[in-house]
Amino acid sequence: MKRKKVLFICTGNTCRSPMAEAIFRAEIKRRKIKFVDAASAGIFAENSECINENSAVCLTELGIDFSKFQPRQLKHKMIETSYIVICMTRSQSELLNTFDNVYSMEEIAGFDIPDPYGCGLGVYKKTAELIKIATDKIIEKFFAEELQAASRPNNKKSGGKV
Repeated sequence: MKRKKVLFICTGNTCRSPMAEAIFRAEIKRRKIKFVDAASAGIFAENSECINENSAVCLTELGIDFSKFQPRQLKHKMIETSYIVICMTRSQSELLNTFDNVYSMEEIAGFDIPDPYGCGLGVYKKTAELIKIATDKIIEKFFAEELQAASRPNNKKSGGKV
């Protein structure tokens, strides 16, 4: 089965979208949803070298690994090869409105994910909470079939014994 990639987009790919990528990846793993993966990129991520310190603290407190994360500049090919692309805000999704697979968090979860850059740790923790809520809604909306398959017991035959 072909993998379905969810691409999370924010401005610099150091705060929101890395948290969304890591939280989503941890949740699909926890729910045993296979053939789905996550990535992230930034619309203006040219000079980013690592995840924001407060984002790192939030993910560490949640017990979520982000050790392999590297900020990336958004490229058209990333959008084209993704199953869905989720922008943190409606205005970001409007920049990419020529693609059919681009959504805003507001369209899916009912709210934007505001940029916490420059704010304190409390704001980053609230951002992580919003992303966790949105993750559930993303899974419900786009991966209900995969979720059902993951919750079914194995249908292996028991060798004729009942």
